[in-house]
This record gives sequence, C-alpha cells and structure tokens, in this order.
Amino acid sequence: MLIRTQDTGFIHPLSSEITPQALYQDRREWLKGLAAGTAGLALSGWAGREALAQTARPGVLAPLPGAASAVVGANVMDKPTPYKDASSYNNFYEFGTDKSDPVKYAHTLKTQPWAVEIEGLVKKPGRYGLEDLMKLSPMEERIYRLRCVEGWSMVIPWVGYSLGDLIKRVEPQGSAKFVEFITQADEKTMPGVRGGALDWPYVEGLRMDEALHPLTLLAFGMYGEVLPKQNGAPVRLVVPWKYGFKSSKSIVKIRFTDKQPRSSWEKAAPQEYGFYSNVNPNVDHPRWSQATERRIGEDGLLAKKRKTLMFNGYETQVGQLYAGMDLKKFF
Repeated sequence: MLIRTQDTGFIHPLSSEITPQALYQDRREWLKGLAAGTAGLALSGWAGREALAQTARPGVLAPLPGAASAVVGANVMDKPTPYKDASSYNNFYEFGTDKSDPVKYAHTLKTQPWAVEIEGLVKKPGRYGLEDLMKLSPMEERIYRLRCVEGWSMVIPWVGYSLGDLIKRVEPQGSAKFVEFITQADEKTMPGVRGGALDWPYVEGLRMDEALHPLTLLAFGMYGEVLPKQNGAPVRLVVPWKYGFKSSKSIVKIRFTDKQPRSSWEKAAPQEYGFYSNVNPNVDHPRWSQATERRIGEDGLLAKKRKTLMFNGYETQVGQLYAGMDLKKFF
C-alpha cells in the first residue's frame, strides 16, 4: 500500500525542470572556428570540461541496485556512456545554460526532505514522500538511449520503475487524458531560476497512453547509485523515445488533467518545440537537422556522426501510439 506522508510543515516552492541547448557548439560555429584559427580555443574549453568531469565519478553516492527489467525494449545493446560524461555534460537550465553548469552548481540542491504532490483528476491525490514513492514498486535497471534535440546522445543505465505503476496506484479518473509534470524552482538553490531563460517552474506533459507505456520510467538512480543532483535528483522522468527535454527532473508535482498541458519549451518557442517531441529524423528543428547525432564520450569531438533512429530506436515498442498521426504536424 502506498503510504501518504504527513505534512510536517515542509513547504516546497513550486517547481521546475530540464531543457536543452547546444552540443559541443553548433557544427557551423565549429567550422567558423576552424576557418578563423580558433579551434585551439574550442579544444581548450573542452579540456576544461574534461578536467571538471574527473570530479564526477561513481562510487561516491548511495548505492541503488535494480533487478534486470523484463520490459520489452528496456535494455539496449549499446555501450553505456562513461559515468563522468553522463554526470558532467547536462541540460538542466535551473543551474545554468552551459552544459557544465549543472555539475558546478547543483550541489546546492536540497533533496531531503522531498515530496511529490499528486493532484487533479485522480481518485487518490496526496502528498507522497520520496521513500514512499521508492517503495511503491521493485527497482529495475534499464539501459536507455537518451537523445537531445541539439544532436547529441548518451546511453545510460537508469534505476527506477515504470511510471504506470504509480499511475495505476493513484487511480486516474476516466476524464484524465494527460499527465503534467512540474519540477522544482527554488531561486535560493537553483541559480538559473534567477535568470529569464524560461518561464519557471518548468512544466512538461505526456498523453495518458504515453505515460502508461511500460518504457516510461520514473527514475531514482543511474549506474547503480542514487541520481546525482545534476542529473535530476531525487526523482525524474525518462521517456526514451522522446527528446531529453521531455524527461522532467527534480519533480515536485504530478497533475492529472483533461487538457493538454502547455509545456515550458512550447511556451518559449512554439515554432521549434511541439508537445509530442518524439525523436524523428524526418522532422528538422528550424535551426538544425535532426537526421544525425553524436554520441557523447565516443571518440571525441571529431567522431563521425551516426544516423538518428526513428523514435530513438524504440519504434517497434511505441510506434503504434502514433498510428495515423501526421508526425510533421504533431511534432
């Protein structure tokens, strides 16, 4: 049984989340740099990030093991991204817009105590403590690809369980068609929130069938440990067939609604970021192609790009969710 945590007077500020920016710089900027003789400066900046990454290492956080998942498609055969890369090259605008900002500044995030509010069109609303959520369902390890809209990707062993396990426990009403995720937005501990990069708190949403799909993961850890703060501690979403900005970090509220949520990136740039945000090599971002990607930690900056896979390689598992839809219109 899921136990509701009593209110101890701990009040969470309204929330906020992740979002993406630009990989090792846009390719055109890189080529400009080469032409101008500034490649050395670009490489020195990358070397600085590499030095910082040495401080992000496994074995320093609490262990969080998970059993092998039986969910079809939950474990890709790709080689996992090195931990130091996955934990030091991140999009988490609440801590800054540069990829190295989260690992520099996320130590200020306070993850204890933590609670997630469940509200809206649901039969069992309430304020659920982190430990209650973690005990809800057996932990599994799943190796998922993570793809960001700027053309970079990773492969990460996540630890958590299907979001659907939580949804079924709280019993959405029949009128609930969407699930909205709101994440932490605390100016005191998240320096990026003091800026105007986005309208805080960060908001994301899924259609109910997307949220209930067994591949949609409520994650509490990665690489066999609890989540590093820069990766969305203490609880985040992972939706492997969508671009990374759909995977809300540091979640404090889950709301069930009959109306399609307006996500933060939709509000900020509706011509560039649609509600669905499925990985689709046939739909370009207005400012760059989505047809190829570069795997972080794989042979350096000048490595040959790989072709982008439809639905990030999960087409067999999730393609039927979008049967008959115009994916260029519903991007």
